[in-house]
Amino acid sequence: MFTLSIYNLTGKETGNIDLDKKVFDGKVNVPLLHQIVVMYQANKRQGTSGTKTRANVSGGNSKPWRQKGTGRARAGSSRSPLWRKGGIVFGPHPRSYRYEMPKKMKVKALISSLNSRLNDNLVKVLEELKVDSGKTKEFVQIIKALKLERKTLFISSESQDSLVRSCRNIQSIKLKGSKDINALDVLEVNNLVITKNALEELTARLKKGVK
Repeated sequence: MFTLSIYNLTGKETGNIDLDKKVFDGKVNVPLLHQIVVMYQANKRQGTSGTKTRANVSGGNSKPWRQKGTGRARAGSSRSPLWRKGGIVFGPHPRSYRYEMPKKMKVKALISSLNSRLNDNLVKVLEELKVDSGKTKEFVQIIKALKLERKTLFISSESQDSLVRSCRNIQSIKLKGSKDINALDVLEVNNLVITKNALEELTARLKKGVK
């Protein structure tokens, strides 16, 4: 069973919390994580790259030279893929790379990603995450108090405009709700900070998803 310390916004430890061992058992399914990460990354692709075939390239309507008598190889069009400025054979065309996987696999992958961060002691629990002023410097003070370095994902149960404004200009910080995170969000960052309420909501969501 994992037992995590609870911190306030000044970085002081205020208590402990035991994680549900039915969800957070420390097991990491690496092959499943690989499948899920590939899916999420594929779904991010725009799929807008495209090339022109010989049917799309302009020109090439007339035969470059007569069929016989020139000593050169016969040619029917100057837009042949063999020619410079000709069409492209088997090039990419605009398409959707999106595909989906079963919900249970997504939930189990999220559990594995959280367990991997727990195994590495990269998870911190906050009493609450609140920024009244909406200023970036106030959020930076929280980061310094918690001694966070590199990329960090903050998970909160409540959506506050002032909280979003305070961290949106910090490139190394991501802020998401407990209902919105997935395995890729967890694996892309080096630290994970979650509020106590968000942890309870997330645990209930994961327990429900694997039934």
